[in-house]
Amino acid sequence: MRNIRLLIQYDGTRYSGWQSQEHTEQTIQGKLTRVLERMLGESIELQGSGRTDAGVHAAGQVANFHTNAMISCEEMQNMINQYLPKDIAVLKAEEVEGRFHSRLHAIRKTYIYRIWNSSIPNVFERRYLYQVKESLDIERMKRTAGLLCGTHDFRAFCANKRLKKSTVRTLEQIKIEQRGEELSLTFTGNGFLYHMVRILTGTLLEVGMGKREPKEMLRILESKEREQAGVMAPALGLCLLSVEYSKEDSI
Repeated sequence: MRNIRLLIQYDGTRYSGWQSQEHTEQTIQGKLTRVLERMLGESIELQGSGRTDAGVHAAGQVANFHTNAMISCEEMQNMINQYLPKDIAVLKAEEVEGRFHSRLHAIRKTYIYRIWNSSIPNVFERRYLYQVKESLDIERMKRTAGLLCGTHDFRAFCANKRLKKSTVRTLEQIKIEQRGEELSLTFTGNGFLYHMVRILTGTLLEVGMGKREPKEMLRILESKEREQAGVMAPALGLCLLSVEYSKEDSI
């Protein structure tokens, strides 16, 4: 049986997230699975590298599935894109080793959160930018980001209070860049908890607004209490940029 890996991009605005759900057909995984099953004539179990939330976008989501079909990857990609909605696209399809698993073998992920720091809306990119009208102290935000990097227990930045698995993650970098009115926060780490990037973003924004002090971050981490961290930033500004694998698994 062949193992096919897909590199996918999507505008998550009108979807209820990546993961298939019983009560709605508006999921990325669901749309892709239905197209694949119709095209290949067999049941497909599509595995994604991770679950993006409702309204979150992706420029480099990775997924894989097994199939007996002998159609070429190039033809498969063309046919998938022909039948997918216009806000979902497969950038690449390739055959990989049978053991490859898009989620279990991922070693690093990068997300970007985009902010429009102006009192005047950005009309043309309003679906991809979170508008913040208040003035922000970018240097304070950068100093705070440095305190959050490293290997920590990020339970305080996780929206799932019932999570029984380890909440320790390594956050390699938070890169904060400003270009005119747009501010971008790029997060790179070995994995992210439920709503972790959005809660980190909301907390950093509170620092930038002067509502919190940078030194509070260590106390928040030690508390392991969600209530101690900041508000969760909206979904629309978040995009999964890339998923990385070891050399033998790299795309």
